[in-house]
Amino acid sequence: MNLQQLRYIREVVRQDFNISAASETLHTAQPGISHQIKQLEDELGIAIFDRHGKRLTGLTQPGRTIAAMAERVLREIEQMKAVSAEFAHEETGLLSIATTHTQARYALPQVIRQFIERYPHISLQIHQGRPDQIAQWVSRGVADIGLATEGLLNSAELIALPCYEWNHCLIAPPGLPLLRKQPLTLDDIAEYPIVTYDKAIAGRERIDEAFARRGVRPKIALSAIDSDVIKTYVEIGLGVGIVARMAFDPERDPNLRMLDASHLFASSTSYVALRRGLPPREFLYTFMEMLSPRLDRATIDEATRR
Repeated sequence: MNLQQLRYIREVVRQDFNISAASETLHTAQPGISHQIKQLEDELGIAIFDRHGKRLTGLTQPGRTIAAMAERVLREIEQMKAVSAEFAHEETGLLSIATTHTQARYALPQVIRQFIERYPHISLQIHQGRPDQIAQWVSRGVADIGLATEGLLNSAELIALPCYEWNHCLIAPPGLPLLRKQPLTLDDIAEYPIVTYDKAIAGRERIDEAFARRGVRPKIALSAIDSDVIKTYVEIGLGVGIVARMAFDPERDPNLRMLDASHLFASSTSYVALRRGLPPREFLYTFMEMLSPRLDRATIDEATRR
């Protein structure tokens, strides 16, 4: 029995028993995974996986216990590595961040600039994706920290802490009569085609809820996961846009105008997420406090002890 075999079991389970997908994630050959799993089964004298021909279809009853034990062993080893890295290389290493496009493009640049000034020998890596992908990347150890508005509170493997609140705004091409509306109403907005976030993206639920409460059915001309894509299609006249307030910058968006819409849509809270049971490295404490003063060491330590 070896750790590689345990890693193979964990990844095959994570990939819904698809050995090809597991081999791609682990950057190894598919036959090697199959061979190592069969070798471990022979050593233990049990079948870990149910099979239909050469295809794995699930875990056997003893296989469920083995898979859970493998997960615990690998987590303990990862924690040991994190502790040793903390003391051996306090000022070097890699910080991997999983977040959405809007957060990466508009919320993080100033924080990352400050962080690099404080830790010039730390390399940074940003993974952009949907909230559900972000939660998955952090829980699997692909990323050290996640930043998103939704999707981080539903995983038992994550510790999610509130970071900051944000609101929506309306964007439109210059000269549009809607820009003269004071105060702006949902009925005013619904007279125009709307370009806004995909339903998988944070804040879209707040938008839909507001129109539903008003009894207004807006025409969604286009939805996207990327704020910059939304702004591009508003610029060419496809409709008016509803985006996160942080995504509008008058200097960077000279062809658009903005109206505050915080009175129309409920505010949203962005959360940071850490993997449960894995102690943060020293520089991660610093990064989180740079994100929000409310995320001080005492707050983080209290959350990780729960």
